[in-house]
Amino acid sequence: MTTENLAIYTQGLTKKFRDFWGRNKVTAVEGLDLEVSQGEVFGLLGPNGSGKSTTIKVLLGLLTATNGYAKVLGHDPGDVATNARIGYLPEESYLYPFLNARETLDFYGRLFGLAGDVRKQRIESLLEMVGLASVSRRPIGEFSKGMQRRIGLAQALINDPELLILDEPTSGLDPIGTKQIKDLIAELGQRGKTVLLCSHLLADVESVCDRVCILYGGKKRDQGHVSEVLAQTDKTQLQLPRLSGKVLEEIKAVVNKHYGDCEFQVSNPHVSLEEYFLEIVRKAQEEQIATSGATMGGQVSGFLGQVERDKGQNIIGDLLTGKEIPVQVKQDVEAETVRVEAQQVREDVLGKLVETDKIEVKPKKVDKKEDVAEKKTDKSVIDDLLGG
Repeated sequence: MTTENLAIYTQGLTKKFRDFWGRNKVTAVEGLDLEVSQGEVFGLLGPNGSGKSTTIKVLLGLLTATNGYAKVLGHDPGDVATNARIGYLPEESYLYPFLNARETLDFYGRLFGLAGDVRKQRIESLLEMVGLASVSRRPIGEFSKGMQRRIGLAQALINDPELLILDEPTSGLDPIGTKQIKDLIAELGQRGKTVLLCSHLLADVESVCDRVCILYGGKKRDQGHVSEVLAQTDKTQLQLPRLSGKVLEEIKAVVNKHYGDCEFQVSNPHVSLEEYFLEIVRKAQEEQIATSGATMGGQVSGFLGQVERDKGQNIIGDLLTGKEIPVQVKQDVEAETVRVEAQQVREDVLGKLVETDKIEVKPKKVDKKEDVAEKKTDKSVIDDLLGG
């Protein structure tokens, strides 16, 4: 595979931190070889101090590698044009506390040079997606850590990146936000985005990543597809409808006949705590119980990825060729048309009100005689103060 087909490629990547005298103090990453394909969800795992964040900073051009070689989207790390195609959520959310959620996303949208109408559309979509639409006017400084992670994720997506780098994205999030982040990552992978995920929550990585790499002491210890590295090939697991005791005894007798008196475990499957928690929250929302925090969030924003654009192009092609359009698509188009027309009406009304309320301000005419008298009075007062 050529490096042009890889979103991330490193060979012998090494980063050493030196002391004041230039002596090697810490080797954070040593001899790291990585190949992350385009459209792949890749997990970078390891305990604290294993070199994950350092690797990310080298890939972003924030740190310079001591030795080795790296390419990101086919270019050297730190290339300005390449960075515009990357979305990054750092381990800590560094956001301006006095800006609200809308202003924050607008600020980052301007940094990427997005047009005003594009920024407005994406901001609305992202706020709805991360569940912050109802608190979008509150200053970021008043947000909880989990809510700040949500708005941090939204800013990482404002430029519709080809490569999304997430460093501990679920840190501080409640189970609702965690589930939403996992669903988002999986959906972005299906849309052809490349995602590099760093997390200490291994269950989250297991459920969304295609491949993983485990680091320890700055070195790669293992790498492979999740299903392959986790498979226990020396055991067999069966999942059947509920069986009676008699059937279980018969099955056990058959197993013992062929394999002797081996380990034989029988248990009932159960849902995860996450699934149970989300079910409780769903019921509470159905009862319309009020909350001042973040909500469950909406669907993944339509502008993210090529899938939605291709879908729109197909719809236009179907309209031109006279093919039948699905009912749901027709309803979506009609709803969007109504929304746009209503917005245009509101803008027209506001425009007329502004033109009607214009007030002509004329300068006040000053009588020359009064002006001279005032100047004389001022002069006499000054003379008295000076003792003249």
